[in-house]
Amino acid sequence: MGTPTKIPVYILGGFLGSGKTTVLLKMLEHCKDKGQKPGIILNELGSENVEGHLFEGRKVFELLDGCICCTIQDDLKETMNMLIEEMNRSSLDVLFIEGTGVANPLEIQEVLLSNPYIDQFEIMSTITVLDASNYLEYQSYFTSSAEVRNLMKEQIICGSLLLLNKTDLIHFKQLEKVINKIEEIAGKDKEIIPCTNGIVDPKILFDKRFQLFSINPLQTDINSHHHDHHSTVVAFKLEGIPSLPKKTFEKWFKELPSNVLRGKGYIQIENSSELLSFQLASKKVKFIPVPFSKNKKTVIILIGTDLHNENLNSHFKHLLEGVF
Repeated sequence: MGTPTKIPVYILGGFLGSGKTTVLLKMLEHCKDKGQKPGIILNELGSENVEGHLFEGRKVFELLDGCICCTIQDDLKETMNMLIEEMNRSSLDVLFIEGTGVANPLEIQEVLLSNPYIDQFEIMSTITVLDASNYLEYQSYFTSSAEVRNLMKEQIICGSLLLLNKTDLIHFKQLEKVINKIEEIAGKDKEIIPCTNGIVDPKILFDKRFQLFSINPLQTDINSHHHDHHSTVVAFKLEGIPSLPKKTFEKWFKELPSNVLRGKGYIQIENSSELLSFQLASKKVKFIPVPFSKNKKTVIILIGTDLHNENLNSHFKHLLEGVF
């Protein structure tokens, strides 16, 4: 008998708001076009997945309320065990794992390279998505924290393919500067693919040239102290959101404290029964109508550094009182 075929695995990492989910959805579309059956593991820092409508009809395993690479690493193993059981009932062609915006992909790799998973899964690549429009700000000693800078360095080093997203939001000279800064960390040999809206040729995303490289001493050193790197990054959940004018929400999101780095959830606009999904990144917010569902309710998830509940609750109170 021949050696059993291993399930190819693609790990997606990258900082908050870089566009990981957008890239994942495009990879899933490619799988659909090829008639492949994908499995998906999604990790969220918050206690609720507010992007489930994007993956309806697909096999999704959710890991909530923690980072896949440390506080709930055991949950990843448990999920992998569930996935293996599921595979005994229904075949799987490919597996995608999307970590949180503060995950170090190295720990995800280590789980997959351990027994019994190494016998059934093969890591094809670790794709790190970077936000070109905010990269320099996140790397600045004046506008960012050491935790954020170190975390992004880890994600770059661990990535076998780097996607530099949102390049349309900056001018050419700034883009050159961003690429040079990334190369200082990644080296000249690692490929950096500039893109917009996560649009990348599938041939690149699935190219075997970017298959996982060997874990080197630098990465091992990263692993030894990673767990402290994002201790200040937390998720904050707001419920009981009333229906308000769209402009009120837009202004409120714009006025959020600067340490709020990411936001997502569901809101309802005044005089409308329709729920809107929103995505907040870099102080820019997008609203997308979502199919009606009794299971969906208004909720706002905010993610950032050193978030203090009393400050955000006060900010939320101002929204309810119409201050914004």
